[in-house]
Amino acid sequence: MKGKSIKVNYLARVEGEGGIHVKVRGDEVKDVKLNIFEPPRFFEAFLRGRKFTEAPDITARICGICPIAYMMSACHAMEMACGVKVEGPIRDLRRLIYCGEWIESHGLHIYMLHAPDFLGYDDAIKMAKDHGDVVKQGLKLKKIGNDLMVLLGGREIHPINVRVGGFYKVPKKKDLRDIAEQLKWAREAALETVKWVSTFDFPEFERNYEFVSVNHPDEYPFNEGRIVSNKGIDIPVEEYLDHFEEHHVEHSTSLHASVKERGTYMTGPMARYALNYDKLSKISKEAAKEAGLGKTCNNPFKSIIVRAVEILYACDEALRIIQNYEMPDKPYVDVEPKEGVGHGATEAPRGTLYHRYKIDGKGVIKDAVIMPPTSQNQPSVEEDLTEFVSKNLNLPHDELTWKCEQAVRNYDPCISCSCHFLKLTIDRE
Repeated sequence: MKGKSIKVNYLARVEGEGGIHVKVRGDEVKDVKLNIFEPPRFFEAFLRGRKFTEAPDITARICGICPIAYMMSACHAMEMACGVKVEGPIRDLRRLIYCGEWIESHGLHIYMLHAPDFLGYDDAIKMAKDHGDVVKQGLKLKKIGNDLMVLLGGREIHPINVRVGGFYKVPKKKDLRDIAEQLKWAREAALETVKWVSTFDFPEFERNYEFVSVNHPDEYPFNEGRIVSNKGIDIPVEEYLDHFEEHHVEHSTSLHASVKERGTYMTGPMARYALNYDKLSKISKEAAKEAGLGKTCNNPFKSIIVRAVEILYACDEALRIIQNYEMPDKPYVDVEPKEGVGHGATEAPRGTLYHRYKIDGKGVIKDAVIMPPTSQNQPSVEEDLTEFVSKNLNLPHDELTWKCEQAVRNYDPCISCSCHFLKLTIDRE
């Protein structure tokens, strides 16, 4: 029985460091590993002993692409622990800064990281030689997302204006009106993006995923809601760890996550879309329909279309918020520390990002748990690879290797985000 292997030592066009190793024996896939060898970063350990007010700024350093997600999950968890609810214009501004992050992150992924796979280029630089105008549009779209984050967060990388309870400073109506003109262009560019990516050639590949995301009764989810799945989960965020668990695997410095007593699940754009389709804006639903998407998408290679629809939604939602914005009397709600446990789950571009903190009466963090989307999705990536390779063993080796890399990039993995867990065991005699 003849065997072969597919090996990618270093994945290109992903954030962080990882590789793929697939073992095939005859016509059967024997083993698949998404090897994550980037060193652990120990953020949960760093948080212990720090003040609860420091959590948003510390966790923002976990990711330079989606710092808002980390800041917001931390803020919501601390506010829950302290018994505080943020509403009104401050809550709206939180949605607005999240719009900026989705625009810049999804824009980067679609144009710079994922589109080259479909168009046959090794990278966006080579793609730009033949598709210069397209790449320029993508860069401008991403910059508008960054500009929105700068306006609300102080800077696009590791923002400094977000705090537990709200913001240190909020924008004036005029500031938002100025960026609204850019967002109108971005909305049209996003509509063109949906149309453009829908023309790509997609492999025939679908799986029956358990989709998991935040779900809000009135909104497409960013910050708040229950945790739901298409297979029966419907829980408040504080019950998250009763239903989901993490475990170590030898080949990864990221933990794997699963639904307890059930197994693998997917979080991210496809999950949000399937579980919250009815909350999309009218223009987003129409664009999705014209792009050939139903109310659910089970082909991970088509996640690039779903991401484009989410950019369109983020632009439209940002314009809605700006149109209705009234400055709050104060940029934040006072949050006094008290002993307790707080949970926060928000929707990072790549999926649900869960935080849990224990704090004491002085607001000192005693324990922290952070579950990034990429570590949650890692088992799903490996199952995709197993099934995809099994169905495409007839492809030439180079082409199959290319498709395997593409299958990983379908998830837009942020590998660096996922490598932060610390488990210390000491044996003493």
